[in-house]
Amino acid sequence: MLQRVIALILLCVLVQESVAQDGSSASLEETGLWGGVYLKARFSKHLGYYGEHHLRMRNSESNLYDFAGRKRQIYNRAGLNILFSPYFEAVIGPTLVLNFAPDPDDPKYEKVTLEPRIWHQWLFIMPPMGRVKFYHQFRFEHRWKRKNEVDAPYDYTNRYRYKLFAYIPINKKKIDVKTWFISPSAELFMHSGKSVVSNPFEDFRTYTGIGYVVNRNITFFGGHMWTYGQKPSGFEYKSSHIIRLNVFVGLDFRSIENKLPQINLGY
Repeated sequence: MLQRVIALILLCVLVQESVAQDGSSASLEETGLWGGVYLKARFSKHLGYYGEHHLRMRNSESNLYDFAGRKRQIYNRAGLNILFSPYFEAVIGPTLVLNFAPDPDDPKYEKVTLEPRIWHQWLFIMPPMGRVKFYHQFRFEHRWKRKNEVDAPYDYTNRYRYKLFAYIPINKKKIDVKTWFISPSAELFMHSGKSVVSNPFEDFRTYTGIGYVVNRNITFFGGHMWTYGQKPSGFEYKSSHIIRLNVFVGLDFRSIENKLPQINLGY
């Protein structure tokens, strides 16, 4: 069990290091600060609600390392959470993303454009291995996106995501109230569409953070995310460094006798 935990953490580190050392023309193009609220509500044995609400900041045009020089996106995702068993659940619902212009004072840009999406997800929850739990997440997004240039057309693309992640308690044997924990993850993004010709590999992300369970409803989590993605040319690559600060809110509206005893952390 311990070997697998170490292997997952090393995977995130080694893949990042190996890609960074590669001879390809990768360039650091973005730093950012993302704040997010994740909400999971349980209504019955098999049904619930899942939501994400993010404010994403990024560096200004003049300073690559200021992390929060301007607004990048407001990101709202919602969905019906269907819990088939303790080891498998799915979500389906809408997303609305607000994309902000790189220069809101430039008349060639619209200050904000809307990006609607439909998304669905499968989450496979592995049986605990000692104090560690592994998750396999498959997420699919159907996106209608347009650039911020005035009168730019909408571009339809599909995105395919796979993420492997784990929850590892630090000061207790399992995650409960007042538990510190580590969560490493690695996620692959692919996409397709008429505009996707030479760059089907959209992104690869490693995100490792530390969290604290305040009570049965509130968990804080934050950490560093590194991304590596393919540019439209197909032979050029870009990377970013993002600081992420999140709050998980778990609510259970079932009767007391039907509530699960464990903390509901969300994803």
